[in-house]
Parts: sequence; structure tokens; C-alpha cells
Amino acid sequence: MPVFVVTEELAEQVTGFHVHRGALASLHREQRHQLADVLRLPRVVVLEDIVDHTNVGAILRSAAGLGWDGVLLSPRTADPLYRRAIKVSMGAVFSLPWARLADWHTAPERLREAGFCSIALCLSTDAVGLGQVAAELDPGQRVALLLGTEGAGLSTRWRDGADHRVQIPMHAGIDSLNVAAAAAIACYALLPASLGGGSTRGVTGQSSG
Repeated sequence: MPVFVVTEELAEQVTGFHVHRGALASLHREQRHQLADVLRLPRVVVLEDIVDHTNVGAILRSAAGLGWDGVLLSPRTADPLYRRAIKVSMGAVFSLPWARLADWHTAPERLREAGFCSIALCLSTDAVGLGQVAAELDPGQRVALLLGTEGAGLSTRWRDGADHRVQIPMHAGIDSLNVAAAAAIACYALLPASLGGGSTRGVTGQSSG
């Protein structure tokens, strides 16, 4: 492939921002995985309308690092291949399978039909402690963790369509966590013990979702 050596000033004009590592590349974009591929995986994180690229990148990084198998994105969720998402994910967007849901409305039913137990991280009044559900999961159960926007959280459609609604314990007057931080905690807690998963059983509280 052709390689060009340019000045720092020209590199900044090409990228449109000052901070870069000194190496740029122009690539053909390829969708490596389709929806059907991800629906065959044992454990997936499902993002609904999370539009912040930093949060998307951080969630993919946590999912990959904590042993989850893939990620599904609603149609309006931010692009994992945006430069900020790639950087924050530490490249996990290239190694972790991900795909978009073509139809937002039917997502809960699609997950159920694929054999997933869907767990919505949310602040609803009927949400139980994350640890309670984690302790009751069968080790072989296929799990889909649903996460929503920072402000409104999951839509009523996705929240009510989930098999379980859970929250993370909070203290000191804080009602929720950043969605990326909440995702990391939930990804760890919901892993089977055989895969190094943790448990927060016996606690209740609230979480971002």
C-alpha cells in the first residue's frame, strides 16, 4: 500500500484535530459480523440509543475485557468505528463481535426467540438487586444485558420486555452511575463463577441504565 510522509500541520488538517499519534490510515469499512452471528453467542451486551462515543467505546472495552462475547446496537446508538470510540475501547471494537439491530421495536422478542435471558439495568420501581438475579442464573444460561441512555435510561418498550429488571446498590445520595461504569459492574457480576464472575448477592439499590 502507498505510504506518505507529511508534516504535522498537514496531518492535523487531514484529521481536523490536534491530538494524534503520528500515524494515519485510510481504510475500506467492512461489517465483519451480522445480527445472526451475534445472536448465536452466549453472552451479549445490548445498547439502546447510547449516542456518546466515549461511552460506547468504554462499554465495548469492558465487555471484551470481562469475557462477554458480543454487543448489539440499536439503530440510533453511536458508531463503534468513530475515532473516539475506537480509542476509548483500546481497539476492542476490532476484536469483539458487534452488529446493529435493524428493528428497535422487536428487539426484546428477538432476544427471547434466540434463547436469551434478558436483564435490563434500570431504575424502575420493580427492579431488584443485581446480585439477586446473578445468583439465580443457571451457569449455562444465555444472557443479554440491556443498557440505556445516560438521562432517560432504557425505553419502556425494552425495559418492560426484559425478563429481569435490576439495579446496582448506591450510597451517599448518589442515585446512579455513568452507564459505562454500570456496564462494567454488571458484566462482571453476571459472569458465571467458572469464568471469574463476581456476585453482589443480597444487596439492593439503583444503577444507571
